[in-house]
Amino acid sequence: MEENRTSLLEREAEYREKCPGCKMDRLKQEQAGVPYKLLSFIWIVSLCTALQISSLFPFVYFMIRDFHIAKREEDIGFYAGFVGSSFMVGRALTSLFWGVVADRYGRKPVILIGTFSVVVFNTLFGLSTNFWMALSMRFFLGCFNSQLGTIRAYASEVCREEYRALALSVVSTSRGIGLIIGPAIGGFFAQPVEKYPNLFVESSIFGRFPYFLPCLIISVYAVGSLVACKWLPETLHKHAEKANERADLHDISEHSSNDSGQKDNIVELEDKQIHKSNLLKNWPLMSTIIVYCVFSLQEMAYSEMFSFWAVSDKKYGGLSFSSQDVGEVLAISGFGLLLFQLLLYPPVERRLGPLMVTRLSAVISIPLLSCFPYIAMLSGVVLHLVINCAAILRNSLSPQSQRGAANAISITAMSVFKAFGPAGGGAL
Repeated sequence: MEENRTSLLEREAEYREKCPGCKMDRLKQEQAGVPYKLLSFIWIVSLCTALQISSLFPFVYFMIRDFHIAKREEDIGFYAGFVGSSFMVGRALTSLFWGVVADRYGRKPVILIGTFSVVVFNTLFGLSTNFWMALSMRFFLGCFNSQLGTIRAYASEVCREEYRALALSVVSTSRGIGLIIGPAIGGFFAQPVEKYPNLFVESSIFGRFPYFLPCLIISVYAVGSLVACKWLPETLHKHAEKANERADLHDISEHSSNDSGQKDNIVELEDKQIHKSNLLKNWPLMSTIIVYCVFSLQEMAYSEMFSFWAVSDKKYGGLSFSSQDVGEVLAISGFGLLLFQLLLYPPVERRLGPLMVTRLSAVISIPLLSCFPYIAMLSGVVLHLVINCAAILRNSLSPQSQRGAANAISITAMSVFKAFGPAGGGAL
């Protein structure tokens, strides 16, 4: 029996040697420091997923206008809102699916598929010739790019436990950078023939497709991210089922001596199952997700409505901004949010606590958002100064902390609420 047990352990060790998750665990044990190389690749890929979400806001109003689907100028926001929502609808429908795929087949395939989808569908979105093509391309982009939860899981798995908070902050920081670079790309590079007539001619592809250049820039970056994914090691353990079968055989052979231990394992397993079944009944968790979803709703509605309002003519109560002006404001406010997250939020959160910070954010947001229509009465330098300050303050009042618990549920719910944001905001 001792020989059989030794042989079983040897086969188990040989099988684990082929498991990518086990290799990653050994690598983490051997390397005590921060895996800067892997975190840099995660940062690159995470930024890729963030750029295409916010890049369209500065120019989507003009894109819908050029499609001539709106009978009146006042109706442009109605159609543009659906284009903005289609991405979140696709992500809400597929987030759980990609989470299951990542747990079954690996994190890396999901990340590769999501990054490749940016190359394809974001490029086709820039080449859209009508409203329905633009709507469907954004929808498919959301369907195949639901990898935020997978990236967070991957980031926590490539680091030792003491560095997991740092890994998750890398993901959050890269998405914060995306809030800066994405709108800037969309604002500065949309309609290049009008903005840079010395570099682009009307007969070129950028003249026929005025909104292709910003999408092309992001797609080229996505190609670079796809290449970087080559060096991402897999972290999923792929021996769980067979290992459990072998463990069961071993338990049967040692039944008489381990009876009490098995009872303890059964009790522990039942406790875990009860805990899992009660996840949706965990009111503190669900209330946190609901609050985050409400903030996500107003965040996306604001992002969409701000762009519509800023580019609308002053006779409709807008600011008569160009797409470049909108891109500048969104980029500056995104940079202000990044500084706030890094410098001001941590000490404020430590002193007041996350619950009080969230309550204050909600209360202050009401009068702040109510003041935006009156900003249209300003002009010149005062207008740009006030609108940038208001945008920075509004962004800083969004939730700054995201936890890894129940990622699939929170991301799906968040995507549903974010889908209502642009559509509802555009219609209103």
